Amino acid sequence: MNTGQLTSILPLILLVVVFYFLLIRPQRKRQQEAAQMQNSLTPGARVMTTTGLFGTVVAVENEDVVLEVAPGIETRWVKAAIGRVVTPGEPVADEPPADDVSDAVETDKDGTTGTASERNDGQDTTKS
Repeated sequence: MNTGQLTSILPLILLVVVFYFLLIRPQRKRQQEAAQMQNSLTPGARVMTTTGLFGTVVAVENEDVVLEVAPGIETRWVKAAIGRVVTPGEPVADEPPADDVSDAVETDKDGTTGTASERNDGQDTTKS
């Protein structure tokens, strides 16, 4: 090989190496961690599925996991559908509680504040 051919192939080789370290290796590590977590599931563990359903592991059978999502309601899932194990101190929902819109204090364009019912003298302004 002469120097001209080596310099034309070198960027391609460098690109493959960069892709390996930035994309392939971290993804493989995440897959191994997920498989390890899924194989270490035990009855009584609180988990969240990849679809966001929370439940408690009741039984683990081969590649299946039985989750209790409410008292007396059990569903069967494949282990791959378990997204993470929820620790006891971790909040269950990431969303803040929704406020009641009718009681929210708002500021109008003229700078006045008050609830929607105070500004409308208690009249319902929704159209049917």
